[in-house]
Amino acid sequence: MTTTTSTKPYLLRALYEWCLDNNQTPHIVAWVNEHTRVPMQYVRDNEIVLNIGTIASHALTIDNEWIHFSARFGGVAHEIWIPVGHVISIFARESGEGMGFEVEPYQTDSEKKGGDALHLVEKEQQTEADSPPEDGGGNNGGKPKKGLKLVK
Repeated sequence: MTTTTSTKPYLLRALYEWCLDNNQTPHIVAWVNEHTRVPMQYVRDNEIVLNIGTIASHALTIDNEWIHFSARFGGVAHEIWIPVGHVISIFARESGEGMGFEVEPYQTDSEKKGGDALHLVEKEQQTEADSPPEDGGGNNGGKPKKGLKLVK
C-alpha cells in the first residue's frame, strides 16, 4: 500500500488564500509542544492563536510539513515554526468561517523510525483481525463499515 501525502497542508493553503481573496484575516489555532517554536507567554492550555495575515506575518511559508513566518509580539520579532500536524484550525477572524483538523503530533526522523516497527506489528495484527473466519462466514466480524474521518 502506498502512503499518500496528507491533505491538511493543501487545505490550509487553500483556506488561507480564500481568506485573503475575501478580504478577511486568516488565523490559526495550533497545539504547542517541544517541537513548536512560538512565544510561550501567549500559549494557553497548550494552544496558541496566531494571525497569519499579510500584515501580521512576514515571509509566511506553508509547506507540507511546517508553517514558518516571522511576527512581532509586543514589538519583539519572533521566528514562528509550527508543524502542519499541530494545526487545530484555520479560520477567518471576521466571519469565523474555517475548518478544524485532527492534531498529528510531530515526530522527528528517529522517532518515526522507532515507531515504524511498532506500526508494522500493529498493521500485521490488524490484517489478521480483518481476515475472514476460516469457516467462510461473511459477517465482517461484526465490525461497522468505515466512515468519514477528520482531515489529516
